[in-house]
Amino acid sequence: MRYLARPFAVALQAVCGLVLLPICCAAFAQQPVQVDGMAAIVNGEVITMSQVRSLSQPREKQLRAQYTGQELEKQLKATWEAALKDLIDRQLILQAFKKEKYEIPDHFVEERMHDIIRENFGGDRSTFIKTLEAQNYTLGEFKQKEMEQMIVQAMRGHNVKTKNIISPTKVDDYYRKHRDEFTSKETIKLRMIMIPGQKDTATAQSQKALAEEVLGKLASGAEFDQTAQIYSEDSTRDNGGDWGWIEHNTLAGPLEKIAFNMPIGRISNIIDYAGNYYILKVEDKQGGTTKSLAEVRADIEKKLIQAEAQQIQERWIASLREKAFIKTF
Repeated sequence: MRYLARPFAVALQAVCGLVLLPICCAAFAQQPVQVDGMAAIVNGEVITMSQVRSLSQPREKQLRAQYTGQELEKQLKATWEAALKDLIDRQLILQAFKKEKYEIPDHFVEERMHDIIRENFGGDRSTFIKTLEAQNYTLGEFKQKEMEQMIVQAMRGHNVKTKNIISPTKVDDYYRKHRDEFTSKETIKLRMIMIPGQKDTATAQSQKALAEEVLGKLASGAEFDQTAQIYSEDSTRDNGGDWGWIEHNTLAGPLEKIAFNMPIGRISNIIDYAGNYYILKVEDKQGGTTKSLAEVRADIEKKLIQAEAQQIQERWIASLREKAFIKTF
């Protein structure tokens, strides 16, 4: 076996510093795999149906609670395919590790075991062993799975080499194209008076005249809420036309455009929409502000570095697939 290369050792040390999951979770508590059929062959290594099922089951339970019929079948199929793909990639990475003739020093695995026992079992090794036994696991099997997980994570990190430097142009471009991402949600506190129109011309004119009379009262200092209780036929009439705090896409398009562009405290003109007459008042506003580029530059750089690393990792995995013999069933 080859001595552990320094870059890989660094990646492995980073893995050993990861937050450990409780042993009862899916990462550590899968039941022993029963060979009940082949799901795939990867360079001669078999991935069983049970392995795929074990990985996909937690997600399948969620799907069965959310979907039914054909949509459920579609979602279940996608989940199965994703789980199989993950297992194939995992096998390719483990095989790449062996091909490179790397090795993991025993003390890395022992330290990981020690951390698991300390973090999740209060340092009680006997409770840890009993938990493994209750889940039909031997200590050796658990160590093997944990070592494989460490290998996969370390190999992924080892094969992702980024410069950790993103050009200012890329950052500026991302900020310009994703301003919504850095803009807080805009809401307004709205009151509304609605006076319905009528189909016949004579009545419609009288209703328009009524709306103008109401607007005149408001312009003369009448309280909006009291006026709404008298004249409005909107569902919020009893509450003085109070719609409370609303977001975009709450009102019909023409009403929303006017409402969200009105200054606080301003009363709108009469809005003729869909045969009815509306008068709006915006009492307060929140949000709608965009952070400056200087405020979010570090976050954008981090996001772009992560995206670049993901792309490099995907290209590496793709290269492993291209060179491999993979057959799915």
